[in-house]
Amino acid sequence: MKKMYFALAAFLMTVTAFSQSSMTGVVLDGEANTPLPGATVMVKGTTNGTSTDFDGKFTIQPNSESGTLIVSYIGFTSKEISFTSSGGNLGTISLLPDANALDEVVVTTYSLAVDRKTPVAVSTIKADEIELKLGTQEFPEILKSTPGIYATKSGGGFGDGRVNIRGFSSENVAVMINGIPVNDMENGAVYWSNWAGLGDVTRTMQVQRGLGASKIAVPSIGGTINVVTKTTDAEEGGNIITSVGNDGYQKYGATYSTGLLNNGFAVTVSAANTEGRGYVDGTEFSGVSYFLNISKEINESHELSFSAFGAAQRHGQRQNRQLIQTYRNSESGRKFNADWGYKDGQVTHQEDNFYNKPQMSLNHYWTINENTNLSTVAYASFGSGGGGGYAGTNKFSFDDTGFSEYRNGLYGTIDFDQIVDENIAAGANGAETYLRASRNDHNWYGVLSTLKTNLSDNLVFLGGLDFRDYKGIHFSEVTDLLGAQYALGDADVNNPNAILQVGDKRDYFNDGLVGWLGAFAQLEYDVNDKVNTFISLAASNTGYKRVDYFNYLDSDPLQETDRYNFFGYSAKGGANYRIDEKHNVFANVGYFEKAADFDAVFQNYNNENINADAENQKITSYELGYGYRTSKLSGNINLYRTAWNDRTETVSFQQPDGTAAFANILGVNAIHQGIEVDFNYRATDKLSVTGMLSLGDWRWDSDVADVNILDEDQNLVETVNLFIKDLHVGDAAQTTLAVGLNYDFAPQTKLIVDYNYYDNLYADFDPSDRGVEGAPDAWELPAYGLFDTAITHGFNFGSFNTTVTARMNNVFDTRYVTDAQDGAGSVAETALVYYGFGRTFSLGAKINF
Repeated sequence: MKKMYFALAAFLMTVTAFSQSSMTGVVLDGEANTPLPGATVMVKGTTNGTSTDFDGKFTIQPNSESGTLIVSYIGFTSKEISFTSSGGNLGTISLLPDANALDEVVVTTYSLAVDRKTPVAVSTIKADEIELKLGTQEFPEILKSTPGIYATKSGGGFGDGRVNIRGFSSENVAVMINGIPVNDMENGAVYWSNWAGLGDVTRTMQVQRGLGASKIAVPSIGGTINVVTKTTDAEEGGNIITSVGNDGYQKYGATYSTGLLNNGFAVTVSAANTEGRGYVDGTEFSGVSYFLNISKEINESHELSFSAFGAAQRHGQRQNRQLIQTYRNSESGRKFNADWGYKDGQVTHQEDNFYNKPQMSLNHYWTINENTNLSTVAYASFGSGGGGGYAGTNKFSFDDTGFSEYRNGLYGTIDFDQIVDENIAAGANGAETYLRASRNDHNWYGVLSTLKTNLSDNLVFLGGLDFRDYKGIHFSEVTDLLGAQYALGDADVNNPNAILQVGDKRDYFNDGLVGWLGAFAQLEYDVNDKVNTFISLAASNTGYKRVDYFNYLDSDPLQETDRYNFFGYSAKGGANYRIDEKHNVFANVGYFEKAADFDAVFQNYNNENINADAENQKITSYELGYGYRTSKLSGNINLYRTAWNDRTETVSFQQPDGTAAFANILGVNAIHQGIEVDFNYRATDKLSVTGMLSLGDWRWDSDVADVNILDEDQNLVETVNLFIKDLHVGDAAQTTLAVGLNYDFAPQTKLIVDYNYYDNLYADFDPSDRGVEGAPDAWELPAYGLFDTAITHGFNFGSFNTTVTARMNNVFDTRYVTDAQDGAGSVAETALVYYGFGRTFSLGAKINF
């Protein structure tokens, strides 16, 4: 260890010796006078370069006292800037659109907020930050140092991460990729495992907290996450990536762009393979991610761009939480997972996840005239996959001492071979226990079109249509008979004595049909050079229809329901006032009614008990903000309050016997309010300090009657009343704090250290435990803090520009609980929890060519 420390110190001293003073500047769109985030700034004749941040700002440290900077951005004419000193401020550098270059055709251009202009609370993560901070983390965890964010790995399986914004789960956060909404059309959920390769192709990720600036008919309650992927590069080139990490983590991939060809075409293709054992026991994973963009410049007025991306993945899951004492007593400790074992010497998962959800889109960008353009995207997504589990007799649980006759030792792995032997002995009686998968396939089509026109020098109109058609195909299927000849099924009334084989449908089979038609209009008015305002209106109709192939005979008219339509609308507005070059203030307010979710209409998973008059969810939001900008310090303060009435909440939890259950909660009210502070301080040319503090107060505002508790086979278990008024909203830390240090040892060498702290985190609760008045608040998890660090170094490998990045998360191997479900008495001893990961690491290289 002493030798390693000495070598590291020598390395850092060496690179520091070659450091130079820095040059700074701001790159703007010369016509719109707005920042150009992601512009490239290179020292001519070298591989030394950087990119601008979301405000168009950059800092670069040249290796010589004089030379030339090349400033470039896709779709704009490059500019060369000479310098005769290695330090100083170059001021504003304006780039003009290049009529002969290939513009980016990305609808999300109209959904991204502009600093000191758009009156919303916003944070932006650039591609280089994602590369530096991602490592082996889950994609949503990149946002964990952002105000109002709580992101965890949940059970710890590959792609099982989750993110909350201001206490709202992903079901109530609008997530868009290249301007296309990806929240599930039936329940609003976002399954990040479907986008396991997203980190490889993301150019910019922006979080708009609260109302957001999204110009589509999507009601953002907690906020909006905009992910902008890479598009076709204007110049030929590419890269090769490889990385290794803890627990057998391996990743390798490549990207290549043709650049803009003489025939007006340009192509970019990217692919990567990721696999490993997983930090948590029994969470082996493998995934292949892919990305393709083909763009064509037809003429000066029309451009087309086709994109396709996705990730085919499979991974073991830790689906069931455990008591804290169980983790302590097991040999694996916080890595313990009860949901896997061995069959015939091979790892076999009781709980797993598999999915492939390619998304394809065709963008058309039409410049009608110098003041008006129309951007249209048609998209399609075909999802196939689901999550595993067991059917029949439960042979997977263990007693309080960790003993089970179907496990290999105390708290041991599942002995699938014994279950196989019993099924073989049962012979013609069929399987006692077998494995199944709950499938959630879908076909999704949509068209989103946005018109932008400058009505005058100060007034801009945006409007458009948002059409979607979705079919969710839900069924349970047999995946492994575990040695049995067959399994019996009686759920299908059309085949009540079914003999089931692998691949056969069982227990339920139904389609959820969702139609969406939305329209939106927005006016942006610049009162003067200091005041920017906007007002936005949107309306949408959501239609639900259900087809049930198991509960009703094919001849029964009830097999297919009528379509039930729900009208929603929103109105929001805001203003930003730039007091001077340093200070600005903003305010926004909005009200919208969101259509009830699919499950709120078909509450009992049948076509008879239909809630055709389900209440719209009603949301009122207010926000005040202040911003401060200087060359040394930038910061923001935001105050927010969101009142949510007639809220629809689908809660999943674990029953005492270890099986999963779900509650469909309708008509509950909640108040989310708080304050957020963030800053970035450039202490020296080499050292910058970032930080944030979020203080939330999120509480339930009403009791609820007649909540249905369902098991995972959609059977009604019980109906309860909820007494939750004034209790804290759980499942996300209401107090978060982050401090980050970024130190540039040399032009291409950077060290970062991040600290994140979480407090006021309450457990989720089983609704059936809140059926008595005077119920206590859920168990409050212990506060915890984590240190992460990373170092990156760039150098020339022959003629190739190469970057090596090493990252370590949870440096001090802190033990902590991230997720919990409340237990009897709301105490630690009865809570079912997930432990967070201990110390993890990764080492990666990227070779550009």
